[in-house]
Amino acid sequence: QVQLAESGGGLVQAGGSLRLSCAASGIASGSYALGWFRQAAGKEREWLGTIRWNNGQIFSANSVKGRFSISRDRAKSAVDLQMNGLQPEDTAVYYCAAGRPIASSVATVGAYYYWGQGTQVTVSS
Repeated sequence: QVQLAESGGGLVQAGGSLRLSCAASGIASGSYALGWFRQAAGKEREWLGTIRWNNGQIFSANSVKGRFSISRDRAKSAVDLQMNGLQPEDTAVYYCAAGRPIASSVATVGAYYYWGQGTQVTVSS
C-alpha cells in the first residue's frame, strides 16, 4: 500500500523560497513515478513535475521550469519540490501523487493512483 504525506508548506513573502517534501512509503518496488501538482482556489489541478523513482528521470512543466525543481532522496524515501522566486499566483494547495504514467501522460491527473493530503502554500505580496 502506497502512502504519501506532504510537508513544508506555509506562508512566504513574494520572491521567497520554500522546499516541500513528500514522504512516500510502499514505492520501493513497482516502478512508480512521483508527481507534484497544485490546485489554487477555483482552479483545476495543475501539474508541476514528475520524477521516476527507479531511474530519477525528471519531467518538468514549462510553466515553472527554472523556478521549481524536483529531486528524490532515496535514503529518506522522499521526493522534494524546491520552489524559488515564489509569487502570489503560486498560492495553492500542493499535492504529491504516485502512479505509473507513461511519458506522454505524466501531466495527467488520472495517471496517478495515490495522493497525499496536500499542503498549503501561501505567498503574500
